[in-house]
Amino acid sequence: MINDQYYNRKHIIAGIAIVIVVVYIIRLFSLQIIDQSTKEKADNNAQLRQTIYPARGLIYDRNGELLVSNQPIYEVTMIVNEQKKKYFDTIGFCNALRMDSAEFGMRMRNMTDRKKNRGYSSYKPQVFIQNLQQKEIARLQQEKYKYPGIDIRIRTVRDYTYPIASHILGGVGKVNYNDMEKDPYYTADDYSGREGIERTYEKALRGEKGVEILIRDARGRIQGKYLDGALDREAITGTDLHLSIDRSTQEVAEKLLKGKIGSVVAIEPKTGEILAMVSAPYWDPRKLVGQERSKNYQALLKNKNKPLMNRAIQAQYAPGSTFKVIEALIGLQEGIITTHTQYPCNGQESTPIKCTHDHGSPVTVKEAISQSCNPYFWALFKDFLQQDGYQDGHVLFKEHFETWRTVVTSFGLGSRFENTDIQNQAKGYVPTVAFYNKAYGNKGWKAITIRSLAIGQGELLATPLQLANQAAAIANKGYYITPHFNRHDSMKLDVHNTLIDKKHFQVVHQGMLDVMIEGTGKFYNVPELHICGKTGTVQNPHGKDHALFIGFAPQEDPQIAIAVAIENAGFGSTWACPIATLVMEQYLTGQINRTDLFYQLANTSLIGQ
Repeated sequence: MINDQYYNRKHIIAGIAIVIVVVYIIRLFSLQIIDQSTKEKADNNAQLRQTIYPARGLIYDRNGELLVSNQPIYEVTMIVNEQKKKYFDTIGFCNALRMDSAEFGMRMRNMTDRKKNRGYSSYKPQVFIQNLQQKEIARLQQEKYKYPGIDIRIRTVRDYTYPIASHILGGVGKVNYNDMEKDPYYTADDYSGREGIERTYEKALRGEKGVEILIRDARGRIQGKYLDGALDREAITGTDLHLSIDRSTQEVAEKLLKGKIGSVVAIEPKTGEILAMVSAPYWDPRKLVGQERSKNYQALLKNKNKPLMNRAIQAQYAPGSTFKVIEALIGLQEGIITTHTQYPCNGQESTPIKCTHDHGSPVTVKEAISQSCNPYFWALFKDFLQQDGYQDGHVLFKEHFETWRTVVTSFGLGSRFENTDIQNQAKGYVPTVAFYNKAYGNKGWKAITIRSLAIGQGELLATPLQLANQAAAIANKGYYITPHFNRHDSMKLDVHNTLIDKKHFQVVHQGMLDVMIEGTGKFYNVPELHICGKTGTVQNPHGKDHALFIGFAPQEDPQIAIAVAIENAGFGSTWACPIATLVMEQYLTGQINRTDLFYQLANTSLIGQ
C-alpha cells in the first residue's frame, strides 16, 4: 500500500515546480516582449545607432543664382549611462565649452527631462548643446577622449548668399511637440521649416535621414560597423528648389523700402510668377540661424513695427484710386458708358464726392483714369446701380450690386488665392448685399449710401498681393494666373478669366499710360519703358494717408505687373509711384539709371513721421 503521506508530498513538489516554471516564463515574456527596456539596454550596450542628417535642398532664384545653401555646424551629444560609469571631469568639460557649472546643470536638466525631451534615453546619444561653430568646438575635439559618453556630430544649418527675402524664404527651427505628433519622421533633436518657402516645401527640402549602426565591446569602445553595415542607410539630400523671384529686383525693392512700413509685390503677368515680394520692415535672414536665433526672434516679435508680419499678403488696405480702373471696366462691360461717354466735374465744388485734381470738364473714361477724377467714377457707379430705379423693394438695384460684386471678385479680390504655395494670406473684403442689409436695413441703403465704393474706399479691402494680381489681370486684358513662387510647378496652368471682354481693356491701358505721361505719375515716368500705372492715396483713420500704386510695363507686351503700398506716406504719386517705377526699371533693363532718385528714396525714412 502506498504511503499516503509521501504520495501527497509528490503532488505538492510537482505543483511548486510548475509554479516556478510558469513564473520564469512570465518573467521572460515580460522582459523580452513587454518590457523593452531590457532589450534596449542590451542593444545599446552592444550597438550605437547614429542618425545621419541630410543636407536640406538648395534654393535658387529664377536665373539660377544661389539664395540659400548649407553650412556645417556642430553639436555635442552625451550618453548619460556611459557618463555615469566612469569619473567625468565636469570642470574640464565646462572649460572646453566655455560654460559655467550653472549652465551645465541647466542643460543636463533639460536634456534628461522627458517632458522637454520626449525621446530621452540614458542609453542613446542625447543632444547636450548645439549650433556651435568650429572655433567653439575646437578645444573639445582635442580632449574628447577624456570624457566618456561624449561625441561631436556635424549637422548643417542654412547659409544665405544675400541678406534678402526673409519673408519669402522663412526659416528653419527646432521641431515642437505638435510636429512630432503629426509626423513620425521628426524626433526631439530635429529641425524643420517654420515659415515661408522653408515651411511650404518642408517635405521636399528636408530629404531623408540615414542611419549608421556601430558595434561596441564591453567597455563601450567602437569595434566597427554592425553586420558590416548591412543595416546602414544613407541619408538622401533634400530636393533643390528654383523660385520665380529675381534676386536683383528683390534687392532693389528692399533697399527702396528701407526705413518705411509697407510692401512691394511684382508679378510676371503671363505666368503668375512672383518676381519680388517685400514686406517692410524686414530682417537679415542670417539673424535667425545658430545660437542667436531665439534671442533675435524675440526681438523681432517685440518690435512695435511688427516686422514678422508679411504685409504683402496680410496687410489689408482700401485700394483707393487704384480701383477706378476696375470701375471703368465694369461700366464699359455693362454698357453704362462707351469710350466717348462724358461726365461733368466741378473740381473741389463737386458733390457728394469732390475732385482732388485740376482738369477740364466734362471728361471721358480715358481722361478720368489719367486725371483720377472722383466725380466721374461716382456718376458711373450711380448710373449702373440705379439704371432701373429702386422699385420692387430695391430688388433690381441689389441685383445690379451683386453683378458689380461678382465682376470685382473675378479679378481675385475678396478671397485668398487657392492652389498656391503662398500661405497665410488675408482675404481682403468686397462687401455683400447681406452686409449692407444688416448695417442699414433691407431698404435703408441706396447708391449714395455706398458711394465710397466708387473710388475704392468704404468697406473695400485688398492685400498688396491682390492689387498686384489685379494689375496683372489688366495687363493680360482679362485673365490672371494664380500667383506663386515655385518656377517649376504646374500652378502656371491655373488660369482665371475675369468677366470683362478683352475689347474693353485697350482704353483702360491708354488711360493708365496717360497717368504716367500727363497725369499723377508724370514726374517719375520712364518713357522708353511704356509704363501703364495708377496712383492711389488712401484715407487712413489712424493717421496719415497710405500711398498706393499699381501698374505694368511695357504696354505692348507686359513683362512685369506691380503693386506698392507705403503706410502713412501721403500721396501715392509722391512715394509709391517712384518706388514702383524704379523696381520696374531694374527688372526690365537690369540696372537703375535714375541713381539720384534711387539713393534719395532708399535713404529716406518715413517711420515715426
